[in-house]
Amino acid sequence: MTDTHNDNQHDSNAGKKADNQPVVDRLVFAALREQTRARRWRIGFMLFFIVYLCVVTFTLFNQGGDTFTVGGEADGEKHTALVKLSGMIASGEEGGAEIVIAGLESAFEHEDTAAVILEINSPGGSPVQAAYIYDEILRLRKEHESIPLYAVVVDVAASGGYFVAAAADRIYVNPSSLVGSIGVRMDAFGFVDLMKKIGVERRLLTAGENKGLFDPFLPEQPQQKAHLQTMLNEVHQHFIQAVRDGRGDRLVETEGIFSGLIWSGEKAMALGLVDAYGNTASVARELQVEEIVDFTPKSGLLERIADRLGASIGRSIGLQFLSGVSLN
Repeated sequence: MTDTHNDNQHDSNAGKKADNQPVVDRLVFAALREQTRARRWRIGFMLFFIVYLCVVTFTLFNQGGDTFTVGGEADGEKHTALVKLSGMIASGEEGGAEIVIAGLESAFEHEDTAAVILEINSPGGSPVQAAYIYDEILRLRKEHESIPLYAVVVDVAASGGYFVAAAADRIYVNPSSLVGSIGVRMDAFGFVDLMKKIGVERRLLTAGENKGLFDPFLPEQPQQKAHLQTMLNEVHQHFIQAVRDGRGDRLVETEGIFSGLIWSGEKAMALGLVDAYGNTASVARELQVEEIVDFTPKSGLLERIADRLGASIGRSIGLQFLSGVSLN
């Protein structure tokens, strides 16, 4: 009787083990698949990163420091040359003086160029970079007197963007374009009261009483503020003079025109800040030279590939580490 009972119990335990075996197998296989997937991702990421480094290295060593090439594929017929100034006017940016000037020089020097259009869509930027472009436009206009240069404002030509536009023979806008902001600004923060609240003491050693000029962690010094204001006023006067020289008798100097205000294209027309309504295509038609050739400098092919690879790697890393984050 006992033997029969033991046999039954043994058979029961064996059955349970048999039932549990598929579950264990599934768990093992799932773990193996997860490990394989993770290993593949790491290998893929490493290969992607190596390719990216190779492309960047090849770009740096083969472009000799030049990160752009000047366009302009003409077919031997007279054309209107186009150069675009987009984004911030700052060194190293697409709207920087080096890049824009390279495009303008190439456009003016092409034997089939009948006119040059500088298409502007910029909120401004460095006054120095804007002045470089302004001065170069004046030089090129003087050197190539038979080739006019027109500025066409797309969405906005404010601050440094308008500084550059003022050098053109004529400025065209859309009635809804934003134009002006003839002023200069300097941004800073003050954390003195906050530091007092959290009990932090600022300790600064300088050689030169004004070396810590406008330090955000120290109380504002009236004499330093006055010095900076004088400097801003000087730069502002440079801007004002450039506008006056560029616009001449067309400018209507009403109160507030140099105060930093911005106007619509329609109001800018009334103030003499711009000349007419138009876009790049309509200006080319008006010139009766409708073929437009783009001389805007372009980034090198390898650099564009490197940028895209960098963006792809950034997205991959973000998905990997932020996959558990959600906004509810």
